[in-house]
Amino acid sequence: MAFHSVMSRIRVVGGTLLLGALFGVSTPALAAESGAISVKLSPYVLGTVGSMPITATLLTAWVTMILLAVLAFFGGRKLAVIPSKFQSILEMLIGGAYDYVASVLEDESRTRRYFPIIMTIFVFILAMNWLGLFPGVTSVGFFEGHGSDRHLIPLLYPPAADLNITIAFAIIAFFTIEIAGVLAIGVWRYAGKFINFSSPLAFAIGLIELMSEFARLVAFSFRLFGNIFAGKTLILVVMALATPYVLPVPLIAYEVFVGFIQAFIFAILTLYFIKLATEEPH
Repeated sequence: MAFHSVMSRIRVVGGTLLLGALFGVSTPALAAESGAISVKLSPYVLGTVGSMPITATLLTAWVTMILLAVLAFFGGRKLAVIPSKFQSILEMLIGGAYDYVASVLEDESRTRRYFPIIMTIFVFILAMNWLGLFPGVTSVGFFEGHGSDRHLIPLLYPPAADLNITIAFAIIAFFTIEIAGVLAIGVWRYAGKFINFSSPLAFAIGLIELMSEFARLVAFSFRLFGNIFAGKTLILVVMALATPYVLPVPLIAYEVFVGFIQAFIFAILTLYFIKLATEEPH
């Protein structure tokens, strides 16, 4: 009986570890036999180049950039005057997005100027989020430490689960918004939205507006980071504590949807903040 019990436990743990590799969940954390689940906020450091650490999230972001560049290169070579069905669908999606941005900004020159960066933000974040759900992500790597301190260092990890990555996107969006405002109405008129000495009330409102501008850095970065990190942690917990063979599947599908929504929200907020920044102060 003891032998069959041990073999049954080995089969369950082995199946869980295999599904962990397939669904992209860190396998050491899935070993429910250990009675603990490890959740790590800081990024996994793979090595350093000079004084700069190379993390699993940074490497995944680079992989995402390479994949998008390759897809753009080979996709652009196959464009035809008479489009295929796939090209027609792609043109319809991009054209619809362009028309929507144009309807919001209500200016053709601004649309041509800011549509590329808004679309790049959306596509890049979407690709990173979905790549983070691929088989092997977070579960393929090398082990570090000895004994009870032995743990897996994954080669790839969802980039948006690293606050450094989301802050970088937030900074890009922040400077895009501020530069758009300055180019649209000029330095002094744009600064007048935040520094106004015409009355004590106008001065207080300006300070509130100025603080809200910098608060966007926190809102942009923490919204994306929190949703992706929470989703990854939820899948990890379910894989470790619940039935690992069925329940994670709808959660993975849900995270695909969350990855799309978070990319869309980041891009659409950037668009509307550009719209507000380019309006004349009242």
